[in-house]
Amino acid sequence: MEAFAELSHDDQPVHSVPDDQGRLMVQGLLTATLPTAIGSALGVLAYHMDNHFHKPVYTGEPITCETTLTDVEERDDRYDIRGENVCTNADDEEVLTGSFEGVVWKE
Repeated sequence: MEAFAELSHDDQPVHSVPDDQGRLMVQGLLTATLPTAIGSALGVLAYHMDNHFHKPVYTGEPITCETTLTDVEERDDRYDIRGENVCTNADDEEVLTGSFEGVVWKE
């Protein structure tokens, strides 16, 4: 979190001063990097992402992200894809939902 705060310049007190439970609120954009694992898993080059933040995420809180491909169109040199992401906390509450569009290049 400290490295991300330095890199993003998002070092607001909620991200740098612990709350009464000793936790820091994770930057929203850091949380939004979790669903981008599909990029490395499938070789997706996203060109559009739309995220909605529903609840804050705190340090030490496990988050699960699931990606569903909603549309795949095959082209001569690539696949155009669309998908949706849902990230939940340990209480199965949605913390982030979103959609994306991108391409997977054929080799």
